[in-house]
Amino acid sequence: MSTLSPTNHVLRSEYQKSVASYWNQEKAPVNILLGDVDGLYHHHYGIGDVDWSVLEGPEETRNDRVIKELHRLETAQANVLLDHLGQVGPEDYLLDAGCGRGGTSIMAHERFGCQVDGVTISEYQVDFANKQAAKRGITDKVKFHFRNMLDTKFESGIRRAIWNNESTMYVDLMELFAEHARQLMPGGRYVTITGCYNDVLGGRSRAVSQIDAHYICNIHPRSAYFKAMAANRLVPISVIDLTPATIPYWELREKSSVASGIEGPFLTAYREGSFHYLLIAADRI
Repeated sequence: MSTLSPTNHVLRSEYQKSVASYWNQEKAPVNILLGDVDGLYHHHYGIGDVDWSVLEGPEETRNDRVIKELHRLETAQANVLLDHLGQVGPEDYLLDAGCGRGGTSIMAHERFGCQVDGVTISEYQVDFANKQAAKRGITDKVKFHFRNMLDTKFESGIRRAIWNNESTMYVDLMELFAEHARQLMPGGRYVTITGCYNDVLGGRSRAVSQIDAHYICNIHPRSAYFKAMAANRLVPISVIDLTPATIPYWELREKSSVASGIEGPFLTAYREGSFHYLLIAADRI
């Protein structure tokens, strides 16, 4: 009989334990206050044109306007990801790998009516996200689990679609895509939106290294995604550079009350071309 605790079954390394500890304690206003707008709590960034008029008008309501605009841009990012999941019906099963507080999973169910499972190595996030599903009365369709995205223990070959929304930088891509390929049905769709460093220019820039240090992550080179997909029966059908579309979000966030200090490195990395914000959609063959 195993003497390992459930936590040790999920967290397979000291690094994963440190990441889990970070997200179990994380209460950043940029994640909480934006989610309070409509109950969709995101752990990713935004895209699209900013309505700069939010900086004008009465000073006493300026912060609320900026928060709502940042949240609108983050929700727009999630919608673009969902747009690329392909044909999904109410009978389908989807997986949100690295689900955070569950915002994208809830949006996927609301759009498609499907079953969505979210996995995260943060027990706090699992509890938070399941409470959001309960508030919406969708716990029969949307469930969040304390599981490792590299070894979910879910059944093979049943997922119509799987996505990572800014969570691939915490894991080995070969292991991740092998696990996704196992769970996807033939012809199933995988989508990721991720930041990756531009290895055409060499290694990580100083700004990219600052981002790594801030989030305790390991940002991958752009080429690593395509190598790992090719090795695991995932064939890209769409690659979109979202970098120009995300810069305005960061410019607004830098001026907001929820700025965390990491805005400068993001803007530097994007503007100098050392960091890209990509959407990659791939089919499982």
